Amino acid sequence: MDKFTQHRGVTAPILRGNVDTDAIIPSREMKRVSKQGLGEGMFAGWRYTEVGGREVNPDFILNQAEYAGTSILLSGPNFGCGSSREHAVWALKEYGIRAIIAPSFGAIFANNCIRNGLLPLVLNEESVAHLAAWVEQDPVANQVLVDLPAQTVFAGEGGYAFDIDAGAKRMLVEGLDAIALTQTRWEVIEAFHQQRQQRRPWLYC
Repeated sequence: MDKFTQHRGVTAPILRGNVDTDAIIPSREMKRVSKQGLGEGMFAGWRYTEVGGREVNPDFILNQAEYAGTSILLSGPNFGCGSSREHAVWALKEYGIRAIIAPSFGAIFANNCIRNGLLPLVLNEESVAHLAAWVEQDPVANQVLVDLPAQTVFAGEGGYAFDIDAGAKRMLVEGLDAIALTQTRWEVIEAFHQQRQQRRPWLYC
């Protein structure tokens, strides 16, 4: 899993509440058996003019030239609500999104983000609105910087502190998925098994 320490990027405001996982990746776009190719279907209902088509909708923010290469999203409350499909996170990540800044997230979606190296960053609605207003002045020049170790979002001369669970922060900063995180305790696990085998040898016959 990719490590996340600092990231600066073009930031697109999609300031809608309750953006669910079906909006992020419609079920009709989940035809593959791998993670590859899902980025094309991200926000398909908004990015394209017709269902199932690929004619670009010029009004959708990610299709506008000044937001080319967007890697940070700003959004409204409860981003990633709805079904638990991990494909939503895979689609965002393949597109190039590294962080999403919103007042709140669907719990399962946020957990899926952490386990796939994508940062779900919580700021209050007022801070998100301020960031959006600053970005919109010049999306190319006004790029947001996210510093995870410092737990701060930087925009121009301003900074916004954010909280994050210590375990989630470690996974992102060190690039550890759930299995890799468990393996960091391998010596403790091995010591437990040795002790258990000594106490209950009949279990290992």
